[in-house]
Amino acid sequence: MVEGTVKHPNKVKEFRDNLMLSKAELARKAGISVQTLNRIESGEACRVDTQRKILEALDVKVENKNSIFS
Repeated sequence: MVEGTVKHPNKVKEFRDNLMLSKAELARKAGISVQTLNRIESGEACRVDTQRKILEALDVKVENKNSIFS
């Protein structure tokens, strides 16, 4: 890991897998690129707006965001 790089663990992939969605399907539903989704699933930080889009696409209420994003 590169010095100074902070990972932001999340459960996006786990939720996506449980819903049997491909990365392309989730990215399309969320209105984000597959590359962005790859970065998020690998633990890179993302904007709150992007988190909201993913939560909506996964049908998770914003008040339950901590179940996916810590």
